[in-house]
Amino acid sequence: MSTTSLKPPEDVKQLAVEASRQRGISPHAFMVEAIRGAAIAAEMRAAFVSDAVTARTETHQSGTGYAAADVHEYIQECARGKNAPEPKAKPWRS
Repeated sequence: MSTTSLKPPEDVKQLAVEASRQRGISPHAFMVEAIRGAAIAAEMRAAFVSDAVTARTETHQSGTGYAAADVHEYIQECARGKNAPEPKAKPWRS
């Protein structure tokens, strides 16, 4: 593995030092964990956006979608532990 040098501004470094002290880990471990978390969040966001673009494309191609009220009712029934029927897709184009 290659070495990467990170030189954060002094204010960021002090925040990392204090946060690492509170967690009982080294500043290095704290920064590695923070970078890992940010990278994972970026990957998750990219996947979310990709899924949204795909869903939008499919919705535009099919011309069908779900009424928000039907979806809300379904979710509420499921949250109550009831066996609710899934909402049906409906045409939204005139």
